[in-house]
Amino acid sequence: MDTQKQLQLIKRGTVEIISEAELVKKLERGKPLVVKAGFDPSAPDIHLGHTVLLRKLRHFQDLGHKVVFLIGDFTGMIGDPTGRSEIRNRLTEKEVKENAKTYKVQVFKILDEKKTKVVFNSKWLNPLSLKDALELTSHSTVSQLLAREDFSQRHKSGKNISILEFMYPLLQAYDSVELKADVELGGTDQKFNLLLGREIQKDYGQEPQAVIMMPLLIGLDGVQKMSKSFGNHIGISEKPEEMFGKIMSISDELMIQYYELLTDEDLGRVNALHPMEAKKKLAQQIVQQYHGEKQAQAACKDFENKFQKRDPFTELKLKEKPFQSNIQLGDFLVSEGLCSSKGEYRRLVGQNAIELNGRIVGSIIEPFEPNKEYRIRVGKTRFSKVIFKA
Repeated sequence: MDTQKQLQLIKRGTVEIISEAELVKKLERGKPLVVKAGFDPSAPDIHLGHTVLLRKLRHFQDLGHKVVFLIGDFTGMIGDPTGRSEIRNRLTEKEVKENAKTYKVQVFKILDEKKTKVVFNSKWLNPLSLKDALELTSHSTVSQLLAREDFSQRHKSGKNISILEFMYPLLQAYDSVELKADVELGGTDQKFNLLLGREIQKDYGQEPQAVIMMPLLIGLDGVQKMSKSFGNHIGISEKPEEMFGKIMSISDELMIQYYELLTDEDLGRVNALHPMEAKKKLAQQIVQQYHGEKQAQAACKDFENKFQKRDPFTELKLKEKPFQSNIQLGDFLVSEGLCSSKGEYRRLVGQNAIELNGRIVGSIIEPFEPNKEYRIRVGKTRFSKVIFKA
Protein backbone atom coordinates (compact mmCIF):
# COMPACT_ATOMS: atom_id res chain seq x y z
CA MET A 1 0.00 0.00 0.00
CA ASP A 2 1.35 3.46 -0.84
CA THR A 3 2.38 5.88 1.87
CA GLN A 4 -0.69 8.14 1.72
CA LYS A 5 -3.12 5.21 1.98
CA GLN A 6 -1.14 3.83 4.92
CA LEU A 7 -1.20 7.25 6.56
CA GLN A 8 -4.96 7.52 6.14
CA LEU A 9 -5.51 4.35 8.17
CA ILE A 10 -2.81 5.20 10.71
CA LYS A 11 -4.26 8.65 11.38
CA ARG A 12 -7.80 7.45 12.10
CA GLY A 13 -8.67 8.55 15.62
CA THR A 14 -5.20 9.93 16.40
CA VAL A 15 -4.75 13.15 18.37
CA GLU A 16 -1.14 13.97 17.50
CA ILE A 17 1.79 12.52 15.56
CA ILE A 18 5.34 13.68 16.38
CA SER A 19 6.26 14.16 13.74
CA GLU A 20 4.11 13.27 10.76
CA ALA A 21 6.93 14.25 8.40
CA GLU A 22 9.28 11.81 10.16
CA LEU A 23 6.68 9.07 10.03
CA VAL A 24 6.15 9.62 6.31
CA LYS A 25 9.90 9.44 5.75
CA LYS A 26 10.05 6.11 7.60
CA LEU A 27 7.10 4.72 5.63
CA GLU A 28 8.59 5.81 2.30
CA ARG A 29 11.61 3.59 2.85
CA GLY A 30 9.33 0.66 2.07
CA LYS A 31 10.61 -1.49 4.94
CA PRO A 32 8.49 -2.88 7.80
CA LEU A 33 8.66 -0.57 10.81
CA VAL A 34 9.10 -1.73 14.42
CA VAL A 35 5.95 -0.46 16.15
CA LYS A 36 5.83 -0.63 19.94
CA ALA A 37 3.19 -0.13 22.60
CA GLY A 38 3.73 -0.91 26.27
CA PHE A 39 1.19 -2.06 28.81
CA ASP A 40 1.86 -2.38 32.53
CA PRO A 41 -0.18 -5.32 33.91
CA SER A 42 -1.58 -3.31 36.83
CA ALA A 43 -4.95 -5.12 36.77
CA PRO A 44 -5.91 -8.66 35.69
CA ASP A 45 -8.27 -7.66 32.89
CA ILE A 46 -8.04 -5.58 29.75
CA HIS A 47 -10.91 -3.14 29.18
CA LEU A 48 -12.05 -1.29 26.07
CA GLY A 49 -9.82 1.66 26.97
CA HIS A 50 -6.76 -0.54 26.45
CA THR A 51 -8.05 -1.72 23.10
CA VAL A 52 -7.69 1.74 21.53
CA LEU A 53 -3.92 1.21 21.32
CA LEU A 54 -4.30 -2.47 20.50
CA ARG A 55 -6.52 -1.66 17.52
CA LYS A 56 -4.00 0.87 16.26
CA LEU A 57 -1.31 -1.81 16.57
CA ARG A 58 -3.57 -4.07 14.51
CA HIS A 59 -3.76 -1.37 11.83
CA PHE A 60 0.03 -1.43 11.60
CA GLN A 61 -0.04 -5.24 11.41
CA ASP A 62 -2.52 -5.11 8.56
CA LEU A 63 -0.14 -2.74 6.78
CA GLY A 64 2.70 -5.24 7.09
CA HIS A 65 4.70 -3.70 9.93
CA LYS A 66 6.35 -5.48 12.89
CA VAL A 67 4.28 -5.07 16.02
CA VAL A 68 5.82 -5.41 19.48
CA PHE A 69 3.41 -5.88 22.38
CA LEU A 70 5.47 -4.95 25.41
CA ILE A 71 4.34 -6.14 28.83
CA GLY A 72 5.87 -3.92 31.47
CA ASP A 73 6.36 -6.55 34.14
CA PHE A 74 9.39 -4.65 35.53
CA THR A 75 7.93 -1.13 35.23
CA GLY A 76 4.61 -2.46 36.52
CA MET A 77 6.20 -3.05 39.90
CA ILE A 78 7.16 0.64 40.04
CA GLY A 79 3.82 1.94 38.82
CA ASP A 80 3.34 4.64 36.19
CA PRO A 81 3.09 8.02 37.99
CA THR A 82 1.27 9.59 35.04
CA GLY A 83 -1.83 11.43 36.25
CA ARG A 84 -1.25 10.43 39.87
CA SER A 85 -1.67 13.02 42.63
CA GLU A 86 0.26 10.91 45.14
CA ILE A 87 2.58 7.93 45.38
CA ARG A 88 0.67 4.84 44.27
CA ASN A 89 0.68 1.46 45.97
CA ARG A 90 3.24 -0.81 44.38
CA LEU A 91 2.38 -4.26 43.03
CA THR A 92 4.30 -7.35 44.01
CA GLU A 93 6.19 -9.42 41.46
CA LYS A 94 3.65 -12.22 41.93
CA GLU A 95 0.69 -9.89 41.23
CA VAL A 96 2.33 -8.51 38.10
CA LYS A 97 3.11 -11.99 36.75
CA GLU A 98 -0.45 -13.21 37.35
CA ASN A 99 -1.89 -10.17 35.59
CA ALA A 100 0.55 -10.57 32.70
CA LYS A 101 -0.72 -14.11 32.05
CA THR A 102 -4.24 -12.85 31.35
CA TYR A 103 -2.92 -10.00 29.19
CA LYS A 104 -1.17 -12.46 26.88
CA VAL A 105 -4.41 -14.35 26.35
CA GLN A 106 -6.72 -11.36 25.92
CA VAL A 107 -4.69 -9.27 23.46
CA PHE A 108 -4.97 -11.88 20.73
CA LYS A 109 -8.67 -11.17 20.46
CA ILE A 110 -7.43 -8.11 18.56
CA LEU A 111 -3.86 -8.72 17.44
CA ASP A 112 -2.74 -11.44 15.03
CA GLU A 113 -0.81 -13.82 17.28
CA LYS A 114 1.39 -15.07 14.44
CA LYS A 115 2.48 -11.52 13.60
CA THR A 116 2.93 -10.24 17.16
CA LYS A 117 6.17 -10.21 19.10
CA VAL A 118 5.40 -10.30 22.85
CA VAL A 119 8.21 -9.07 25.08
CA PHE A 120 8.65 -8.46 28.82
CA ASN A 121 10.81 -5.51 29.78
CA SER A 122 12.22 -7.38 32.77
CA LYS A 123 14.35 -9.23 30.20
CA TRP A 124 16.64 -6.20 29.79
CA LEU A 125 15.80 -4.10 32.86
CA ASN A 126 16.53 -6.84 35.42
CA PRO A 127 20.14 -7.30 34.24
CA LEU A 128 20.94 -3.57 34.39
CA SER A 129 23.78 -2.95 36.84
CA LEU A 130 23.81 0.01 39.20
CA LYS A 131 26.35 1.59 36.86
CA ASP A 132 23.95 1.14 33.92
CA ALA A 133 21.06 2.62 35.89
CA LEU A 134 23.10 5.63 36.96
CA GLU A 135 24.19 6.12 33.37
CA LEU A 136 20.53 6.15 32.34
CA THR A 137 19.73 8.89 34.87
CA SER A 138 22.38 11.11 33.27
CA HIS A 139 20.18 11.47 30.18
CA SER A 140 17.59 13.60 31.98
CA THR A 141 17.51 16.32 34.62
CA VAL A 142 15.39 16.99 37.70
CA SER A 143 14.15 20.24 36.13
CA GLN A 144 13.00 18.31 33.02
CA LEU A 145 11.14 15.77 35.13
CA LEU A 146 9.55 18.47 37.30
CA ALA A 147 8.28 20.10 34.11
CA ARG A 148 5.82 17.20 33.87
CA GLU A 149 2.40 18.51 34.83
CA ASP A 150 1.64 15.79 37.39
CA PHE A 151 5.08 16.00 39.03
CA SER A 152 4.94 19.81 38.96
CA GLN A 153 1.53 19.93 40.67
CA ARG A 154 2.63 17.51 43.37
CA HIS A 155 5.85 19.43 43.94
CA LYS A 156 4.03 22.78 44.23
CA SER A 157 1.46 21.33 46.65
CA GLY A 158 4.16 19.81 48.85
CA LYS A 159 3.24 16.19 48.09
CA ASN A 160 5.97 13.58 47.99
CA ILE A 161 7.57 12.32 44.77
CA SER A 162 9.80 9.31 45.13
CA ILE A 163 13.11 8.98 43.26
CA LEU A 164 11.70 5.66 42.02
CA GLU A 165 8.89 7.51 40.26
CA PHE A 166 11.45 9.70 38.51
CA MET A 167 12.96 6.50 37.15
CA TYR A 168 9.73 5.33 35.48
CA PRO A 169 9.81 7.54 32.34
CA LEU A 170 13.54 6.82 31.94
CA LEU A 171 12.93 3.08 32.00
CA GLN A 172 10.04 3.35 29.55
CA ALA A 173 12.31 5.37 27.28
CA TYR A 174 15.04 2.74 27.57
CA ASP A 175 12.54 0.13 26.33
CA SER A 176 12.50 2.01 23.01
CA VAL A 177 16.30 1.92 22.88
CA GLU A 178 16.36 -1.83 23.52
CA LEU A 179 13.72 -2.52 20.89
CA LYS A 180 15.09 0.02 18.38
CA ALA A 181 11.51 1.24 17.96
CA ASP A 182 10.58 3.17 14.83
CA VAL A 183 7.16 4.10 16.21
CA GLU A 184 5.70 4.13 19.72
CA LEU A 185 1.99 4.39 20.48
CA GLY A 186 0.51 5.84 23.65
CA GLY A 187 -2.35 7.82 25.12
CA THR A 188 -2.29 11.59 25.30
CA ASP A 189 -1.42 11.35 28.99
CA GLN A 190 1.84 9.60 28.03
CA LYS A 191 3.26 12.47 25.98
CA PHE A 192 6.16 13.22 28.34
CA ASN A 193 7.22 9.56 28.50
CA LEU A 194 6.94 9.09 24.73
CA LEU A 195 8.97 12.18 23.92
CA LEU A 196 11.64 11.20 26.43
CA GLY A 197 11.99 7.97 24.47
CA ARG A 198 12.84 10.01 21.38
CA GLU A 199 15.49 12.01 23.24
CA ILE A 200 17.17 9.00 24.82
CA GLN A 201 17.24 7.13 21.51
CA LYS A 202 19.21 10.06 20.07
CA ASP A 203 21.65 9.87 23.02
CA TYR A 204 22.17 6.17 22.28
CA GLY A 205 22.88 6.88 18.63
CA GLN A 206 19.50 5.76 17.25
CA GLU A 207 17.05 7.49 14.95
CA PRO A 208 14.24 8.82 17.17
CA GLN A 209 10.92 7.02 17.10
CA ALA A 210 7.84 8.67 15.69
CA VAL A 211 5.23 9.12 18.41
CA ILE A 212 1.53 8.52 17.82
CA MET A 213 -0.85 9.65 20.54
CA MET A 214 -4.37 8.33 20.83
CA PRO A 215 -7.20 9.88 22.85
CA LEU A 216 -8.18 8.40 26.18
CA LEU A 217 -11.46 6.51 25.83
CA ILE A 218 -14.09 8.10 28.05
CA GLY A 219 -15.74 5.69 30.47
CA LEU A 220 -19.40 4.96 31.15
CA ASP A 221 -19.74 8.02 33.39
CA GLY A 222 -19.15 10.20 30.34
CA VAL A 223 -16.56 12.27 32.22
CA GLN A 224 -13.39 10.44 33.21
CA LYS A 225 -11.14 8.18 31.18
CA MET A 226 -12.14 4.51 31.26
CA SER A 227 -10.48 2.89 34.25
CA LYS A 228 -11.19 0.00 36.56
CA SER A 229 -10.32 2.22 39.52
CA PHE A 230 -13.10 4.64 38.48
CA GLY A 231 -15.63 1.82 38.05
CA ASN A 232 -16.59 3.13 34.61
CA HIS A 233 -15.00 0.42 32.49
CA ILE A 234 -16.15 -2.36 30.14
CA GLY A 235 -13.91 -5.40 30.41
CA ILE A 236 -13.40 -7.42 27.23
CA SER A 237 -13.88 -10.62 29.26
CA GLU A 238 -17.21 -9.54 30.74
CA LYS A 239 -20.33 -11.54 29.89
CA PRO A 240 -21.80 -10.63 26.48
CA GLU A 241 -25.08 -9.42 28.02
CA GLU A 242 -23.21 -7.15 30.45
CA MET A 243 -21.04 -5.70 27.69
CA PHE A 244 -24.04 -5.09 25.45
CA GLY A 245 -26.05 -3.41 28.21
CA LYS A 246 -23.17 -1.16 29.25
CA ILE A 247 -22.59 0.02 25.69
CA MET A 248 -26.30 0.76 25.30
CA SER A 249 -26.08 3.00 28.39
CA ILE A 250 -23.58 5.46 26.90
CA SER A 251 -24.66 8.83 25.52
CA ASP A 252 -25.16 9.49 21.80
CA GLU A 253 -22.16 11.84 21.81
CA LEU A 254 -19.90 9.25 23.42
CA MET A 255 -21.14 6.64 20.96
CA ILE A 256 -19.40 8.46 18.10
CA GLN A 257 -16.05 8.34 19.91
CA TYR A 258 -16.54 4.61 20.53
CA TYR A 259 -17.28 4.05 16.85
CA GLU A 260 -14.16 5.96 15.79
CA LEU A 261 -11.77 4.30 18.25
CA LEU A 262 -13.24 0.81 18.66
CA THR A 263 -14.45 0.00 15.13
CA ASP A 264 -13.51 0.62 11.50
CA GLU A 265 -17.02 1.81 10.59
CA ASP A 266 -17.46 4.77 8.26
CA LEU A 267 -18.61 7.61 10.55
CA GLY A 268 -20.70 9.19 7.81
CA ARG A 269 -22.83 6.06 7.64
CA VAL A 270 -23.10 5.94 11.42
CA ASN A 271 -24.37 9.53 11.60
CA ALA A 272 -27.07 8.67 9.06
CA LEU A 273 -28.54 6.01 11.39
CA HIS A 274 -31.14 6.56 14.12
CA PRO A 275 -29.22 6.81 17.44
CA MET A 276 -30.86 3.71 18.89
CA GLU A 277 -30.12 1.69 15.76
CA ALA A 278 -26.53 2.96 15.68
CA LYS A 279 -25.95 2.13 19.33
CA LYS A 280 -27.30 -1.41 18.97
CA LYS A 281 -25.08 -1.92 15.95
CA LEU A 282 -22.08 -0.67 17.95
CA ALA A 283 -22.85 -2.93 20.89
CA GLN A 284 -23.30 -5.94 18.62
CA GLN A 285 -20.01 -5.28 16.79
CA ILE A 286 -18.00 -4.95 20.00
CA VAL A 287 -19.53 -8.02 21.65
CA GLN A 288 -18.99 -10.00 18.44
CA GLN A 289 -15.30 -9.09 18.39
CA TYR A 290 -14.71 -10.53 21.86
CA HIS A 291 -17.34 -13.28 22.10
CA GLY A 292 -18.37 -14.24 18.57
CA GLU A 293 -21.38 -13.63 16.34
CA LYS A 294 -23.81 -16.01 18.07
CA GLN A 295 -23.14 -14.51 21.48
CA ALA A 296 -23.55 -11.01 20.08
CA GLN A 297 -26.91 -11.86 18.52
CA ALA A 298 -28.07 -13.49 21.74
CA ALA A 299 -26.99 -10.44 23.77
CA CYS A 300 -28.94 -8.18 21.41
CA LYS A 301 -32.10 -10.28 21.74
CA ASP A 302 -31.67 -10.35 25.52
CA PHE A 303 -31.48 -6.55 25.59
CA GLU A 304 -34.55 -6.16 23.36
CA ASN A 305 -36.56 -8.60 25.49
CA LYS A 306 -35.63 -6.88 28.74
CA PHE A 307 -35.97 -3.27 27.67
CA GLN A 308 -37.38 -2.55 24.25
CA LYS A 309 -40.46 -4.76 24.55
CA ARG A 310 -41.39 -2.68 27.55
CA ASP A 311 -40.88 0.53 25.60
CA PRO A 312 -43.36 2.97 27.19
CA PHE A 313 -43.92 4.68 23.84
CA THR A 314 -45.81 1.62 22.60
CA GLU A 315 -48.34 2.05 25.40
CA LEU A 316 -49.47 5.41 24.04
CA LYS A 317 -51.65 6.07 21.05
CA LEU A 318 -50.03 8.03 18.27
CA LYS A 319 -51.19 11.63 18.26
CA GLU A 320 -51.66 13.57 15.05
CA LYS A 321 -51.46 17.35 15.09
CA PRO A 322 -51.70 19.90 12.28
CA PHE A 323 -48.30 21.09 11.14
CA GLN A 324 -47.34 24.70 11.75
CA SER A 325 -44.01 26.02 10.54
CA ASN A 326 -43.38 27.93 13.77
CA ILE A 327 -44.34 25.19 16.26
CA GLN A 328 -41.99 25.07 19.27
CA LEU A 329 -41.19 21.97 21.34
CA GLY A 330 -41.62 23.81 24.65
CA ASP A 331 -45.05 25.13 23.68
CA PHE A 332 -46.14 21.68 22.50
CA LEU A 333 -45.05 19.97 25.73
CA VAL A 334 -46.86 22.54 27.87
CA SER A 335 -50.03 22.28 25.75
CA GLU A 336 -50.00 18.47 26.09
CA GLY A 337 -49.39 18.57 29.84
CA LEU A 338 -45.95 16.95 29.53
CA CYS A 339 -44.43 20.07 31.10
CA SER A 340 -46.32 22.19 33.63
CA SER A 341 -44.82 25.43 32.34
CA LYS A 342 -42.18 26.92 30.08
CA GLY A 343 -40.08 27.37 33.21
CA GLU A 344 -40.16 23.63 33.94
CA TYR A 345 -39.33 22.96 30.29
CA ARG A 346 -36.21 25.15 30.46
CA ARG A 347 -35.19 23.54 33.75
CA LEU A 348 -35.54 20.00 32.34
CA VAL A 349 -33.59 20.96 29.20
CA GLY A 350 -30.80 22.22 31.46
CA GLN A 351 -30.81 18.86 33.25
CA ASN A 352 -30.62 16.92 29.94
CA ALA A 353 -33.93 15.33 30.92
CA ILE A 354 -35.79 15.74 27.61
CA GLU A 355 -35.16 13.52 24.59
CA LEU A 356 -36.44 13.87 21.05
CA ASN A 357 -36.12 10.69 18.96
CA GLY A 358 -33.40 9.39 21.26
CA ARG A 359 -31.33 12.59 21.27
CA ILE A 360 -31.00 14.83 24.32
CA VAL A 361 -32.59 18.20 23.68
CA GLY A 362 -30.24 21.18 24.04
CA SER A 363 -30.88 24.91 23.87
CA ILE A 364 -30.99 24.86 20.06
CA ILE A 365 -33.60 22.58 18.49
CA GLU A 366 -34.08 21.75 14.84
CA PRO A 367 -37.57 22.69 13.57
CA PHE A 368 -40.22 20.01 13.34
CA GLU A 369 -40.86 18.44 9.95
CA PRO A 370 -44.28 17.48 8.57
CA ASN A 371 -45.35 13.81 8.35
CA LYS A 372 -42.49 12.59 10.54
CA GLU A 373 -42.91 10.61 13.75
CA TYR A 374 -41.47 12.17 16.90
CA ARG A 375 -40.94 10.20 20.09
CA ILE A 376 -40.60 12.48 23.08
CA ARG A 377 -39.41 11.62 26.59
CA VAL A 378 -39.73 14.11 29.44
CA GLY A 379 -38.00 13.00 32.62
CA LYS A 380 -38.29 9.30 33.45
CA THR A 381 -42.06 8.87 33.30
CA ARG A 382 -43.58 11.17 30.66
CA PHE A 383 -43.71 9.97 27.05
CA SER A 384 -45.45 10.95 23.85
CA LYS A 385 -45.53 10.08 20.15
CA VAL A 386 -46.73 12.61 17.61
CA ILE A 387 -46.89 13.22 13.85
CA PHE A 388 -47.52 16.75 12.62
CA LYS A 389 -49.65 16.25 9.54
CA ALA A 390 -49.13 18.66 6.65
